[in-house]
Amino acid sequence: MLEHGGRLRRAAHTYDIPLGDWLDLSTGLAPWPWPLPEIPVSAWARLPEPDDGLVDAACAYYRARAALPVAGSQAAIQALPTLRAHARVAVLAPCYAEHALAWRHAGHEVLELDEEQIAAGLDSLDVLVVVNPNNPTGQRLTPARLLDWHGRLERRGGWLVVDEAFMDPTPGLSLAPYSDLPGLVVLRSFGKFFGLAGLRLGFVLATSDLLARLDEHLGPWTVNGPSRHLARQVLADIAAHERQRAALLQAGERLATLLAAHHLPPSGGCALFQLLRRPDAAALHEHLARRAIFTRLFPDLSALRFGLPADECGWQRLDQGLARYRSSS
Repeated sequence: MLEHGGRLRRAAHTYDIPLGDWLDLSTGLAPWPWPLPEIPVSAWARLPEPDDGLVDAACAYYRARAALPVAGSQAAIQALPTLRAHARVAVLAPCYAEHALAWRHAGHEVLELDEEQIAAGLDSLDVLVVVNPNNPTGQRLTPARLLDWHGRLERRGGWLVVDEAFMDPTPGLSLAPYSDLPGLVVLRSFGKFFGLAGLRLGFVLATSDLLARLDEHLGPWTVNGPSRHLARQVLADIAAHERQRAALLQAGERLATLLAAHHLPPSGGCALFQLLRRPDAAALHEHLARRAIFTRLFPDLSALRFGLPADECGWQRLDQGLARYRSSS
């Protein structure tokens, strides 16, 4: 299995620091968990039913015509490659590594390409996978660019798969409103924007026939009743979405400013994280970890990804940890 952020228990064991003492910035999640509505006993006691209003709430929130709830977008990432015969697949790299892994495991030919290589070789591909905003680089592609790529792929029966796990703070860049176009698949994560990753909930936005095929493959009851009930309430709270969006955008800018103030300007990022590429990334990661500040190290990129602190105490701890690194280097 690939490495991911959030392995806080392992870090606590490795550095012999109690779990409760850590500032976890490793995951790129909203640091403020959404207030939880009351969950009725029936959500626990009955089997989940697909016509409970969750799909309608998701379609309204994402501005999509059709949606399939799944047990985290990771479930869709692993299942989608099984719906196509052998294909030539490109992944815009670097990005969330599970995409390339899933297509390879399903027996497809997988190329990891940069934007220029994709633009030049698009007409030789059957499937293109893009993470937008990119994780971990924060790179954003415009809807016009992506729709142009989609059109070229779809004319030959190809797919454009767009993972929009970090899109919620910037909905104007989303392809969700176009997800009824044949050959376009949009993946959305529920846990990141709402700070509820433990729910393991995501949505696939695509044409109804493709969603039916994916639903058949995944089988019944992929999302549990309590998660469905909670998500339905959360997705309908429009005023709270605006507050969360504004708070995340402000915090993302604050994080970029803080890093730059310590002569560590980010190379990219979005509202939920900032990426720092440096030759000494591993040393900075180690320095912070020994002070119970957990970041995500990408050794192949020589980069660190910083998530958002949840409160002023966290911001001060990060500020102090960075200052000590600067003074010691």
